[in-house]
Amino acid sequence: MRLRHTLPAIVVALALVGAPATASQPQHVLAAPDIPVANVQAHLAQLQTIAGNNGGNRAHGRPGYKASVDWLKGKLDAAGYRTQVQQFSRNGATGYNLIADWPGGDESNVVMAGAHLDSVSAGPGINDNGSGSAGLLEVALTVARNGGTPDKHLRFGWWGAEELGLVGSTHYVNTLSSTDRSRLDAYLNFDMIGSPNPGYFVYSSYRQPAGSQALENLLNEGFRARNVPTEAISIGGRSDHAAFARAGIPIGGTFSGAEVRKTSSQAMKWGGSAGVAFDRCYHRSCDTTSNINTTSLDRHTDVIAHAIYTLSGAN
Repeated sequence: MRLRHTLPAIVVALALVGAPATASQPQHVLAAPDIPVANVQAHLAQLQTIAGNNGGNRAHGRPGYKASVDWLKGKLDAAGYRTQVQQFSRNGATGYNLIADWPGGDESNVVMAGAHLDSVSAGPGINDNGSGSAGLLEVALTVARNGGTPDKHLRFGWWGAEELGLVGSTHYVNTLSSTDRSRLDAYLNFDMIGSPNPGYFVYSSYRQPAGSQALENLLNEGFRARNVPTEAISIGGRSDHAAFARAGIPIGGTFSGAEVRKTSSQAMKWGGSAGVAFDRCYHRSCDTTSNINTTSLDRHTDVIAHAIYTLSGAN
């Protein structure tokens, strides 16, 4: 997740957990498979190894980032995805986005989910954002293992240079034709889902493009089915959803918290430690595989699957 030099107070509001479905919510919900958290942890271990073999990080312009892209691409190619590596330039270095399309589905109606793959230069970036990248990867591989046949076309994206200002995702959106933009029914973003002192935040749809409320409702529904209370959060332009929102594409996402401290009421609701940051290793060298809360990683990844399967009609 991108760091702001001056971070305003993050405003959160208790989501209406248990509220009845509205007309804007999906009415036909298909059961998503349980995503094995051990598989997600194995992906994180691989990202840690890649960082360790490449100077301790996976930052834009560093060999650890390109090695991360190559590793994910190999997994997705083997699973049957159509992959594309998109190049861009930032700070005199080549950056890379990885796009993976699952064959089939109505390509005039695309459901897309994404996560940034780069770390900061200070460390390996296992929670920020190996966690979102690994969770998304395992959901994509689950679709392939199950021979998913979604009604809508399903696309995944892993973004480069998010930590330098949402560079990769902005490049991707800006290179889409107006027709291709109109085909994107939804974009879901997952940036930091395994924080060690976790929260369960869902992106607020307030002042977001039309259709975002249904995505917020759907993600809340996924947590509610697991008896996990949520809070709505507005994180502005701190992650890659912002590029899609500016283009008028409905957005949603989940987040387990970064440098802000957990309040007493949040600790009562979610457990963990009040007065302590959701992630004390945010943008630090200690953001390793030891910096992951397995329960948070598991719950958020299952909610990713719930949203993707429901929106795309995968079965």
